[in-house]
Amino acid sequence: MPIPLIYGLTVAFGLLAWAVFAARYVWPTISKRELPEALRPILVLHGFRYIGLMALIPGVVSSQLSGTLFARDLAYGDLASATLALIALAALRTKLATPLIWLFNVVGTLDLLNAFYQGARISLANAPGVLGAVYFLPTLGVPLLLVTHFLVFRLLLRSESSFGREGFALRANASRP
Repeated sequence: MPIPLIYGLTVAFGLLAWAVFAARYVWPTISKRELPEALRPILVLHGFRYIGLMALIPGVVSSQLSGTLFARDLAYGDLASATLALIALAALRTKLATPLIWLFNVVGTLDLLNAFYQGARISLANAPGVLGAVYFLPTLGVPLLLVTHFLVFRLLLRSESSFGREGFALRANASRP
């Protein structure tokens, strides 16, 4: 089987497996929670995106990759997404929560989609070994993160349609003592 096909299948299976897991186990739980409580575990998970910085370390990835624009975009895009996730987490019960969560989710999603696009553009699937130890990111981690971004969009859109644009902040503050 050609290596690009194997790579594509691993990413596709990752997306499918995480989507099934989210639909079967995650969504039924978080959809019943208040929005801040539903978002909390997802934001904590995205706080671990600092792991993308490993793409800058020669030896963890091939030295051919570590100094490239692709590696820098991947690393700093993930770092920005992790930072935004943690800022949004800290602001969950404030009036800034809604715009910060939207910002995190849009930036984080675009970062992952850009990494896939840039990886395809430089033909990462045709260069086995270039990703080195970071191979697990596009095959296991990125599918999980994309699925959770989808869940956040779904929660935010449901919240806005149920409570209006200011509903999230009002609802979050309503449960405060």
